[in-house]
Amino acid sequence: MNIFAQKYEPTQEDNIAMPERDLWIAVLCRAVLDACKGAPQLDMSSRANIPHKNQYTYNKDQARHFFLEGGSHFRNVCEFAGRNHIYVQQKIRKILLRKGGWNVDVPITSHYRQGLKRGRGRPKKKHLTGNAYYASKAKTA
Repeated sequence: MNIFAQKYEPTQEDNIAMPERDLWIAVLCRAVLDACKGAPQLDMSSRANIPHKNQYTYNKDQARHFFLEGGSHFRNVCEFAGRNHIYVQQKIRKILLRKGGWNVDVPITSHYRQGLKRGRGRPKKKHLTGNAYYASKAKTA
């Protein structure tokens, strides 16, 4: 490996398909599917489907926790898969927030998120111009 190569810079060995890397990429893909997929279409009147729904809910919660909290396991899986864990976490967080109804495409510095504009000091007195000036002089005289 090159001395000056960055940690996640593609190298010659990244171009070689390794079974271990493919396995860890499949682990990440399965976690993404568990975190993002919709609810199964099960007939809940049947008692046999209740454990399936419970297992689905558990898998979904665990996968979301895996991506949102990160941790050493998440970093290791991303490193073994040859992916940048920060990039993966940001992308999945954005997808999960979007599915939750959040508008993540609007930057936080947007004009409507800044609140009310507050001026400094007292408001300035408006000076009368044109006909309004002469009408006010006539009323005071």
